[in-house]
Amino acid sequence: MIKRRIQFASRGMKICIFCMAAAAGCVAAAPDQPKAKPCSTPEYHQFDFWIGDWDAFDVDNPSTVVARTRVDLILDGCVLREDYQGTDGYKGQSFTIYDNRRNVWHQTWVTNHGELLEIEGQFANGEMELVGKNHQGEMVRGTWKPVPGGVREIGMKSGDGGKTWNPWFDIVFRRAPECESSQRGRDR
Repeated sequence: MIKRRIQFASRGMKICIFCMAAAAGCVAAAPDQPKAKPCSTPEYHQFDFWIGDWDAFDVDNPSTVVARTRVDLILDGCVLREDYQGTDGYKGQSFTIYDNRRNVWHQTWVTNHGELLEIEGQFANGEMELVGKNHQGEMVRGTWKPVPGGVREIGMKSGDGGKTWNPWFDIVFRRAPECESSQRGRDR
């Protein structure tokens, strides 16, 4: 009888060891797969050249600041946020995102004058070009491109559905002075 209990206990122990080994094998066979970080493909970073703290100048008057602009990444690096503070009291914010479903860039711009502008487009040949209609129904086109010492943004309007374009604004963003010195300090 004692021999039988030992055999039964031994068999139970073997089953228990087998189950534990099988469970460990299942755990080892199914390691956690790292999830792809959202917005990490190169397309999401085509507009990163605009990130920074900027002083904005009219191209025709490059010595007078017309606005302070801060562009940063928000929402885990998926959205570019622009905060524009004009020296004349005009304020606006834009939110720009790459829509990988449609392979287009989308920007929504809102202002303290109650204006809303939605524009979309592509990054090509080193420039971001976004097109849409303003609150007056005119077609508008914005083009951003890196230039020595900053970023240039050119705005155009069209009253004939895009057949002809007329200048709207032409500004250049240069790094704000206190940002330049702090950036140099980080680069060392």
